[in-house]
Amino acid sequence: MPTWLQAGGWGLLAGGALVLGALVGWFLALPRVVVASVMAFGSGVLISALSFDLLAEAESTGGLGPTLVGFLGGACVYVAANLVLARRGARHRKRSGDHQPSEDEQQGSGAAIAVGALLDGIPESVVLGLTLLGGQGVGLPVLVAIFVSNLPEGLSSAAGMKAAGRSARYVFGVWVGIAVASGAAGLLGVLLLQGASPALVAVITAVAAGAILAMVADTMIPEAFEQTHLYAGLIATVGFALSFGLERLG
Repeated sequence: MPTWLQAGGWGLLAGGALVLGALVGWFLALPRVVVASVMAFGSGVLISALSFDLLAEAESTGGLGPTLVGFLGGACVYVAANLVLARRGARHRKRSGDHQPSEDEQQGSGAAIAVGALLDGIPESVVLGLTLLGGQGVGLPVLVAIFVSNLPEGLSSAAGMKAAGRSARYVFGVWVGIAVASGAAGLLGVLLLQGASPALVAVITAVAAGAILAMVADTMIPEAFEQTHLYAGLIATVGFALSFGLERLG
């Protein structure tokens, strides 16, 4: 199977976790502390994968300077885009309670939440696809990290959308669309960068990693801490340790 097609399939699988989480969040009234605990765990898994599987590889092939510049640049771009979306009603897009504004409370907030979800998902899929360019198959720690973190993201956000009065058609339309876009992003990333220099791939990986870390800090950790409080750090550490172990065993 062509590498670009594999990348699309893995991106679709990882994005599908958002749809699975949204289904659970829509039909089951899980305690918010459970959702937040999974969010904390997913945060730890992602941070570990970023540190040991993505940035370490980017630095070894692209050099420290370009990796750091790309990493910080990705974070800056994400934060700038997130600030714009936050002013339009997408600040609490991953919250499971009544934080999200309804369309009556803030016109256009539904579209902003959908765009924000897309902003969160695209860098993850691009990174996942780029792990295939080494010719050794998909990066298992990265795949596990994205899948595990996407489940509570979809669950929490769908519950918040429901609390804000949004329809099932809107909620599942958003998450199915994001899943398809995730597959397309992974596919396009490989198509565009297949044959590119290792240094360029390393810099783009670092850019996407910076955006992912900014997303974790801006949207996932606040939701996790709000409900689990002092246990959030421990749960995130367990997730970090699991991802680190997978990376070393792999």
